[in-house]
Amino acid sequence: MSEESQILKQRRQKAEELERLGVDLFPNDVPLPERAGAIKKVYEGYDNEALEKVEDSFRVAGRIMALRRFGKAAFFTIKDASGSIQIHIMRDRVGKDKYQIFKKFDIGDIVEVEGRLFRTKTNELTIEADRIRLVTKSLRPLPEKYHGIKDKELRYRRRYEDLIMNQDVAETFKARASIIQMLRHYFTSNGFLEVETPMMQSIVGGATARPFVTHHNALGIDLFMRIAPELYLKRLLVGGFERVFELNRNFRNEGISLQHNPEFTMLEFYEAYATFEDLMVRTEELFAQIALDIKGSTRFTYQENQIDMTPPWKKMTLRESLMEVGGIPEGELDDKEALNARLEGLGVEMGKDLVLGKYLTKLFDLLVEPKLIQPTFITHYPTDISPLARRNAKDPSVTDRFELFISGREIANAFSELNDPRDQKRRFEEQVASRGDDEEIPPEVDYDYIRALEIGMPPAAGEGIGVDRLVMLFTDSPSIRDVIFFPQLRPEGGRRSP
Repeated sequence: MSEESQILKQRRQKAEELERLGVDLFPNDVPLPERAGAIKKVYEGYDNEALEKVEDSFRVAGRIMALRRFGKAAFFTIKDASGSIQIHIMRDRVGKDKYQIFKKFDIGDIVEVEGRLFRTKTNELTIEADRIRLVTKSLRPLPEKYHGIKDKELRYRRRYEDLIMNQDVAETFKARASIIQMLRHYFTSNGFLEVETPMMQSIVGGATARPFVTHHNALGIDLFMRIAPELYLKRLLVGGFERVFELNRNFRNEGISLQHNPEFTMLEFYEAYATFEDLMVRTEELFAQIALDIKGSTRFTYQENQIDMTPPWKKMTLRESLMEVGGIPEGELDDKEALNARLEGLGVEMGKDLVLGKYLTKLFDLLVEPKLIQPTFITHYPTDISPLARRNAKDPSVTDRFELFISGREIANAFSELNDPRDQKRRFEEQVASRGDDEEIPPEVDYDYIRALEIGMPPAAGEGIGVDRLVMLFTDSPSIRDVIFFPQLRPEGGRRSP
């Protein structure tokens, strides 16, 4: 029998012994307890003399995280959502029978304790237990305290253990919740309406990505898990809501990496009578405020790089970035054969019949993006890869669009919206006609969206912000898996563990 199996057997034997003694292993009559963190906050400045004058008894509940037994007494630490507090228990105080039951408790058990406060000889604020009972019996041991779970993939699979054992992990997810609250507050306080749009769509659209497909039995049709909410949000602009935003999930049937999870959180917002340049200013304002609230400064460290969020941020056109950062001569930027040859030299096979924008953006991904450490807006993307963006008035071959890059990765994508239904219809139809075997291009035209534009959409700009990547940035997390509670993983061994 393995060591783990032996421990599990011992735990179950203890549980059976406790039940024979009449102990309820999983009671459901525990009134809301006081928080350890709140108690410590109020009484952290009290010495023993002051604590003796406090007549109140405190009732707390939490998981046993450390336990030291000394025959007729013991010290143990319990942890709840607010923090941890030390408990002292003595046989002569709680009674022989209760203490015998306590001796069968394990690290990992959740207990309820009531007693008064005192300070130990080492000056630690402690509850002297007058009463203790088991609230939840832990039938599996926690990871060993000082070694924890070393395998990162195992930590993602068993996030519940990861959160118990690693306070920094819990703090990352608290920060995530705070960032999402900040995003909501920013937009609602600026007159935006939070909305919800369909997550299952009959026509895939709003971005270029391979979708997940499901089937609706009652309707007898295939549906697509949305890759973006864009087309529905812009329908709301047509309907008269001039500022809208949505914080919700997108799904893309693509690879998994440090930056990609098939299910991810996006913020998209749309603003009538705004341009992509207005959204640059709004994005700078929003990110700088989050930095101040989370980091206390617009300057902070991410993965050993100093990031400066102080506005204004650097701006370059896509072509300028390819020349200045990527080192590509200007004369090559309109030569598909030269660009394709350069890609082949980098070990990338793309074919020779693609639109120019595909070659330019692939070279950007390889040669420029990793070098954009400080916040940088890359603007004026080719029209042939921006089917929903408004053409630039001076140069129709490019669009009024930007992508934001920080620490070598894309964080946001925005543009002045195309609201001419004639141009939009042409672009959709051209895109579908050139689809071929490219499953990332939508398979059909969303003519209802064209109909909505024919009703009339006001001039507007819209932006999508990758919330997971934003959280990575502000929590100094190297992988998207570190900021998603339960990232998608291949099933362990192809089966469930017993």
